[in-house]
Amino acid sequence: MRLKDKVTLITGGAVGIGKATAVRFAEEGAAVVICDVDQQRGTETLEKLGPDAAFYRVDVTDRGAVGNWVAGVLEKFGRIDVLVNNAGIVRDSLLVKMKDGELIRQMPVEDFDLVVAVNLKGVFNCTQAVVPAMIRQGGGVILNASSIVGLDGNLGQTNYIATKAGVIGMTKVWARELGRHNIRVNAVAPGFTATDIISSVPESILAGMKQRTPLGRLGQPLDIANAYLFLASDEAGFISGNVLRVDGGLVVGT
Repeated sequence: MRLKDKVTLITGGAVGIGKATAVRFAEEGAAVVICDVDQQRGTETLEKLGPDAAFYRVDVTDRGAVGNWVAGVLEKFGRIDVLVNNAGIVRDSLLVKMKDGELIRQMPVEDFDLVVAVNLKGVFNCTQAVVPAMIRQGGGVILNASSIVGLDGNLGQTNYIATKAGVIGMTKVWARELGRHNIRVNAVAPGFTATDIISSVPESILAGMKQRTPLGRLGQPLDIANAYLFLASDEAGFISGNVLRVDGGLVVGT
């Protein structure tokens, strides 16, 4: 019961890593509040989280909606101990694709803007909304979803990598700014993980991912959830400003 009675907010908590983290935190005694844009799957996940849990339909790119969500949580629970900024999307494309000297395709600017809005500005919106309550109550924990590609790079993911590298930067500056308020800020950088995001990836590509991972398998959402659990717990009480790779030993591109 490492998170007993801790009020924990998890964005993108309806599916994948967010769902696994919500379930794992509930098992460890947390009062779990998830948000997501997927009403149906959010409601389904809520049923697995126990009587102290709650689900809110929230778009993290909408600052007003985020503010209302946080206000509602504070009214219901009275405090916020942990924020897991998990919500994220991908819209992969090469920066440019040329053939015979002619431009035939490029990453749409709309896809760049959307990924930045969700993966980067969404983290900013939620953290900025939650931090005043954490300061007033004397502390808290903020955990941000980065990725190994934010550290190592990857083909076809200019927008996604920009956000995940940006999350690392924000993690480090917030650890410096908020440490004096007893708020710890860390990031987790998952490797290739078996979630809905890669459900459409051909088996041949998945086999290559496994082959490039020294432990010989894809990560599971529970692997990432357990990393979040450790960083949220008092066992990580002197860890802040760090990026924890949970990647099976993978270095992208090798």
